[in-house]
Amino acid sequence: MMIDSSHTTIDKLGKGDFEAIDLQFAGFMEQISGERNHHLFLAAALTSKVTREGHVCLKLEDYAGKTLSGDTVLECPGLGEWIDKISSSKVVGRPGDFKPLILDESSRLYMRRYWDYEARLAEAIKAMVYKDMHDIDRKAARKALKDSFGSATPGQVDWQRVAAVCSMFKGFSAISGGPGTGKTTTAARIMAMLLEHRKGKTTIALCAPTGKAAARLKNAMNRAKIEMLKDNKAVFGIPDKATTIHRLLGYIPGSPYFAHDRSNPLPYDVVVVDEASMVDIALLSKLVQALKGDARLILIGDKDQLASVESGAVLGDICDTGTQHRYSRAFSDLVYNISGEKIGFDTHVKPGIQDSIVHLKESYRFPGDSGIAILSRAVIAGDSDAAMEILLSNRLDDVEWKDLEDASSLDDALRLAVIEGYGPYLKSKDPHDAFKFFDSFRVLTPLRDGPYGVKSLNGMIEQVLVGHGLIHASGVIYPYLPVLITRNDYNLHLFNGDVGIIMPFGNEEQRLMALFISDRDDFRHVSPARLPDYEHGYAMTVHKSQGSEFDRVLLILPDRDVPVLTRELVYTAITRARTKVAIWGNRDVFKAAIKRRIERNSGLRDALWGDFSSR
Repeated sequence: MMIDSSHTTIDKLGKGDFEAIDLQFAGFMEQISGERNHHLFLAAALTSKVTREGHVCLKLEDYAGKTLSGDTVLECPGLGEWIDKISSSKVVGRPGDFKPLILDESSRLYMRRYWDYEARLAEAIKAMVYKDMHDIDRKAARKALKDSFGSATPGQVDWQRVAAVCSMFKGFSAISGGPGTGKTTTAARIMAMLLEHRKGKTTIALCAPTGKAAARLKNAMNRAKIEMLKDNKAVFGIPDKATTIHRLLGYIPGSPYFAHDRSNPLPYDVVVVDEASMVDIALLSKLVQALKGDARLILIGDKDQLASVESGAVLGDICDTGTQHRYSRAFSDLVYNISGEKIGFDTHVKPGIQDSIVHLKESYRFPGDSGIAILSRAVIAGDSDAAMEILLSNRLDDVEWKDLEDASSLDDALRLAVIEGYGPYLKSKDPHDAFKFFDSFRVLTPLRDGPYGVKSLNGMIEQVLVGHGLIHASGVIYPYLPVLITRNDYNLHLFNGDVGIIMPFGNEEQRLMALFISDRDDFRHVSPARLPDYEHGYAMTVHKSQGSEFDRVLLILPDRDVPVLTRELVYTAITRARTKVAIWGNRDVFKAAIKRRIERNSGLRDALWGDFSSR
């Protein structure tokens, strides 16, 4: 629908930071309200804008009394005046009303569907949090815990054992931890205990937000099953496959709805979601609404990682990232009774969501004194000076810093790193070796566009490899080209984030196929002509790297500060590396990134944590 261009608010806003869809939405809201209301128009345009940027709602107080710079400067009204003017509109309602916009008591303005996602998610989680599960005998749980995790160690807490108690006796549990803390191994052992000791038959679903993350979950679970097989035959009941959340719910192409919902719930007793930090509020809301009334939900993820590309920072809100909480005495007693672990408690804390969240602290991938471990701790703590000192000290072999003056120095700097990093895979004739060596190194960047963006870096890397005779890029598709899928194709079972390599097929050197690792750890061959949207995969954004691991990571930062640079982004990039991370950039930009946290506005954190005296 077109908007009357004579509207003075549009004229004042101009384009600025707004997209056409923001102004169209605002004009539509004003039109169906039946009156000219500049306060409403501005609030609606901002609500559309912030929702596009990943927020669940607009906090009016963030803009009240501030100036917006479009084609001209526009002053936002004061908070009280703004609320009064929009509250009288026919299109603005209070929580529970069926109106296009919802204004809550904390001056948060939502598009109604996002308010609904948030409200239903909070309601479902709180119901599960307060639901103690009684389908496991405590005596059997004690034996199962000892058999699976060993005995308690006096003087220190084994948080994997605590997580196991939580998941066995709580309807909802969130197991958070950094890379290498054993999250999936812990979940596998929990599932084995539920399969063996839960009353009645137990059905389990494994899922993740992306196809790549689902494949990694499946592989991790299968490795854990092999390790546990000699001690526990119940592992045979753990699913052999994992799926995307969309596929689990029954994705209907072209529809916002799924086959499974409240009226047609999923048939599983336990649903495990890996890489939960990547799940947006809409998808997790739809998942919890599709659970059976007696089902367990186990979220696995790293609360300190980047939030979803879509709306919300759901795992962070659920875990109340940045705040320390003590457990209730009731949960502390339960943990001690079952496991012998002494986790401490606060007598003033009532049973609640804090009793459903366990953070695994010990990394089995990085020694506590490794550079990657020390640097990641400094970054997530927001200590930019310490992080910079660690990188510049030259005393830790697994972290490295390189000053970059400007984009013109990138080309020369990349040569040695790219040849060393990608040379081994480009010389591999066997596909298994090619994938193994390709995943040993990756160039990461925060940006898509610009001289430091993924498009520019892929071009530079390609030129370096051509110049050294490592690739022959004679066309759009050429041998050994890595392709990163950017659009889901359910028919081909290719998903956003999947990585393939173009390789010669059979005895015909000129015949090329795109190879992707399949669920059975062999290869699926797809004709390049059938590939969905993709981009070159030598360099990838940090967002796209979530759920992946590489032996060595090269993170290239831009020469100036941009809002996308946050401590969560830097932390995510660093922890993609198994053995070494190199960071190239400007020191001031790096330090500014670490001082900035991702802030996604929503009411979920208040809805889940607002009632607990531990805050």
